[in-house]
Amino acid sequence: MAITLRPLADTDLDALFSWESDPRAVEMAAFTRANPSDRGAFEVHYERVRGDSANTLLAIEDDGEFVGTVGSYTMEGRREVTYWISPARWGRGVASAALRAFLAVESTRPLYGRVAGHNVASAKVLARAGFVEVGSETAFAPGVGAEVVERIYRLDR
Repeated sequence: MAITLRPLADTDLDALFSWESDPRAVEMAAFTRANPSDRGAFEVHYERVRGDSANTLLAIEDDGEFVGTVGSYTMEGRREVTYWISPARWGRGVASAALRAFLAVESTRPLYGRVAGHNVASAKVLARAGFVEVGSETAFAPGVGAEVVERIYRLDR
């Protein structure tokens, strides 16, 4: 496994849409668009994200193959990290390696990460990178259409 990061390209969007529409991935992430299969909403979202210079969004490659995204943005005055990995690559260490690489790019501290309470794998990714759980809250998760506990993690170093 050779994880590298690069700018997200327009040609990556079809694969990313497919991954973000995968019902298993939506269930795990929970805090997604209300209708993950709505391509128009996906396009609007990524146009906004990519058009905001305060956001960072990078493609993850494994041995030269596009396998996910990692990025950061500011929400409610806090810098947050986000990542999305192709379901075909889950459980292979891709998210952990990509997040470690990304932490050299995103130097803002503290840095926060949020995961749905049932998403144990993503919580482990954050913990392996040095994030510490600092709280939780229950919020409506549009992707699953229900209230979900969201665990909040923080990285200070």
